[in-house]
Amino acid sequence: MVNWSAIDTVLLDMDGTLLDLRYDNYFWLEYLPRRYAAHYGVSDEAATATLKTLSDSLHGSLNWYCLDYWSQAIGIDVAALKLEVQDQVRFRPGAVDFLRCLHAHGKRCLLVTNAHPKVLELKLIASTLGEWLHERHSTHSFGLAKENPGFWHKFQQHTGVDYGRSLFIDDSLNVLRRAAAEGLPHLIQVLQPDTTQAVRPASEFNGIVHFAEIMPT
Repeated sequence: MVNWSAIDTVLLDMDGTLLDLRYDNYFWLEYLPRRYAAHYGVSDEAATATLKTLSDSLHGSLNWYCLDYWSQAIGIDVAALKLEVQDQVRFRPGAVDFLRCLHAHGKRCLLVTNAHPKVLELKLIASTLGEWLHERHSTHSFGLAKENPGFWHKFQQHTGVDYGRSLFIDDSLNVLRRAAAEGLPHLIQVLQPDTTQAVRPASEFNGIVHFAEIMPT
């Protein structure tokens, strides 16, 4: 699936790729609605409906990932709430072994995440992820999400990454399709971003469930 002799750099998504998406799903679909309901004195069902409406209106934009935007929109410090459940941040199975193996084979590891800088910092503290990264990039510093047109051209101009010798791994089909459209040839989709949920159907991209499937040897 991967010709490692042709790869110098590995571009890695964070949530759902290196880290288990269960944390984020729990926070946004269970914990935040419950806290919103308590804060405003409404039912859990009403809170869930309100937050879903806002989420649907933002989906695909950078604001969908922006804690500052969410905090202002709902009148609750979302970053503070995320800290309350940071103990649930977990690596996906095999992620640390995969990162360790990439280092042993001399590959550069660059994190490219849509996560807000506050979330990125929280997760670097809550895990050992930071020690495995040569560079870390939040898309908020570029003003575009990974699935937005023009992001990958902008990212290449900023970093100088040679996409022809780079592998990009992400769980989002929309992100991978945008990357392919902007010239990234080596793409892999993680098919089980949340380890408590079922494996997603295969797409047009090579897919993996566990990093052992593509471990350099």
